[in-house]
Amino acid sequence: MYLTVNGVKLYYEKTGTGRPLVMAHCNSMDHKIFRSAAHILSGRFTVYCPDTRGHGKSEKVKTLHYTDMAEDMRAFIEALGLDRPLFYGFSDGGVTGLILASRYPSLLSALIVSGASLRPESTKDLPLRFFRLWSHVDRSDKMRIMLREPDITDEMLLNIAVPTFVTAGERDLIRESHTRHIADTVPGASLRIFPHTGHTGYITRGAKIADYILSVIPE
Repeated sequence: MYLTVNGVKLYYEKTGTGRPLVMAHCNSMDHKIFRSAAHILSGRFTVYCPDTRGHGKSEKVKTLHYTDMAEDMRAFIEALGLDRPLFYGFSDGGVTGLILASRYPSLLSALIVSGASLRPESTKDLPLRFFRLWSHVDRSDKMRIMLREPDITDEMLLNIAVPTFVTAGERDLIRESHTRHIADTVPGASLRIFPHTGHTGYITRGAKIADYILSVIPE
């Protein structure tokens, strides 16, 4: 299905019944990364998995900004008439979720983020060097956005007013100190570091992240 928000056509898939849950994917991937998790979660939630602007089947754009993605998700939620949905964001999707919840404190009912960054230096040195090199190969703006954004301040984190759950892998490419800072700064947030996994392992193997979401969100 397609929906045009903020002048950009977004593709999304919808499955399940129950409370609305919007899932935002990582950089350079699309909604398909959540197919295993969405299948499990659809037993309790109506799961909406959009491709963000410039990704997957959604409309291409020349320049990417996390604030634009956050505004897309706000418009997406409002256009579909979703009443205080849950929002799950992985990596860039997590950045989007933090900005969204900070800008619109009453829009969501809960926020779950995995592997989210606060600023470019949240990424460890080796993967950050790779992103710099790859940005010269990939002529889209997908790598460049991670080299210049985001800039999420403590003031923004303190403005998040919904139950928030922060996760990362033990061997995540995001510095654990930054992940812990998010959890320590968002009021009342909880933290889960998944052992023996990196940035994506517990996401793509859907049962792990789906089981976590089911465990922290009451029926």
